[in-house]
Amino acid sequence: MLEDWMQWIGGHAWVAELFLIVLATALARYAARVVMVRLAKRSKQTRNLYDDALVDALGKPLGLGIWAIGISWAAEVAGGAAQAEVFQHVGRVRDVAVIWLLVWFVLRFIRHVETYSADWGDERRRMDPMTLATLSKLLRATAIITGLLLAMQALGFSIAGVLAFGGIGGIAMGFAARDMLANFFGALMVFLDRPFVVGDWVRLPDKAIEGTVEEIGWRLTRIRTFDQRPLYVPNSQFTSLTVENPSRMSNRRIYETIGLRYEDVAALPAIVEQVEAMLRSHPAIDQSRTLMVNFVSFGPSSLDFFVYAFTKTTVWTEFHAIKQEILFKIAEIISAQGAEFAFPTRTLHLEKES
Repeated sequence: MLEDWMQWIGGHAWVAELFLIVLATALARYAARVVMVRLAKRSKQTRNLYDDALVDALGKPLGLGIWAIGISWAAEVAGGAAQAEVFQHVGRVRDVAVIWLLVWFVLRFIRHVETYSADWGDERRRMDPMTLATLSKLLRATAIITGLLLAMQALGFSIAGVLAFGGIGGIAMGFAARDMLANFFGALMVFLDRPFVVGDWVRLPDKAIEGTVEEIGWRLTRIRTFDQRPLYVPNSQFTSLTVENPSRMSNRRIYETIGLRYEDVAALPAIVEQVEAMLRSHPAIDQSRTLMVNFVSFGPSSLDFFVYAFTKTTVWTEFHAIKQEILFKIAEIISAQGAEFAFPTRTLHLEKES
């Protein structure tokens, strides 16, 4: 019996080898977890965002990679003993698994960098959300395509043939998907020229579209109108339409024409002078911009003068509060001079009957 037992062990040594491989894999996975925990603690103590993203992105792919290599090694040992045909593909499966684990790590790293960059640094150094989203999408697409080509090469396909077929197919798809390509390049132009970013208030006068930009995608840009309706605008529209970005204005303008009665012509010079003096001393008016108060025309039923000035603020609600205050002060000046606002009138001259 002892001889039979020794013969069985000698013929089944691969079982012990298999056990040792699995044990070594488990120990390596445990050691990697301990190292990653320590690296995570060290990375939190630095101000560099990339080491945090690297450690966070590496954890899960590294653990699965250790198990993938260990299990494939054990499968090769078991396959050598079993002489089964299915175990001949273990090497290719392992190569594909490693490639896609690397791609997964790159995708996680890009996502973590995008997340950390949105909150890292002060507002002047912080990258805007649109730029972050566009760059991350480009890098993710590049990583996925590269991983797909490497996986096909590992499975025995010729990359040269795939690229040649892709070139011919790309021409056919280009004709079939012209609108999609136009939207893609429209999004690319928005990213390069940056006429607006997420959060900006934009207007498209040619299409009567106005609202706040919520998201810029590869095909569509979502704009939320002021009555809270979402509008989905194809990106190709931005290459041919005029885009107005009120969010980037430096000042807001007050431009009003005011009419007085014709019988108040004597008080008009003093009114114009006092209104201009009031604007010159107003703290909310930008004195470096054009400021004009002038009598401009003899209207059909009024003497018209206009007020032209710019506020320092660009906030819509603050602007209207300042404008209201100025209009009330103009009304007080007119009233103090004994004048009144004109309203449309018509005088009829009736001839006496002879």
